[in-house]
Amino acid sequence: MSNDSGSRVVRFLRLAGNHDLPIPSYATGGAAGFDLRAAVPEGDPTMLAPGQRLLVPIGFAVGLPEGYEMQIRPRSGLAAKHGVTVLNSPGTVDHDYRGPVAVCLINFGSEPFPISRGDRIAQAVIAAAPQFTLAEVDSLDETDRGAGGFGSTGVS
Repeated sequence: MSNDSGSRVVRFLRLAGNHDLPIPSYATGGAAGFDLRAAVPEGDPTMLAPGQRLLVPIGFAVGLPEGYEMQIRPRSGLAAKHGVTVLNSPGTVDHDYRGPVAVCLINFGSEPFPISRGDRIAQAVIAAAPQFTLAEVDSLDETDRGAGGFGSTGVS
């Protein structure tokens, strides 16, 4: 990120009714992603049935520096152990969005998955997202790969 110290700050606005949830945070000093927690109602867990997708709020809105995005990604343990993942992975929160943030989860597992208030349901990574000039052209430069698409470079 830039030398401007303000550009290294991601601001989280706590939404009403979420005073009990901690601000998103990094689990370790070397973590690339920070944890996002479920802001589902207190009490009985919200059940995510096999094959079901669910938009789970995190209880915060976010203010990102211009030129950056927040990528929402699965937590590896949920995916490996339970088959629960982020459906539109990675999900993107644009720097100019100021509404509530939610995570679109899906259960690819064979058992219902309980989601309780405060559970770590996803992780987020801040990444550069520059905008480019988009232009229509009459032709593209030649490359070794050319128009070879899916699988064209082999598997080994």
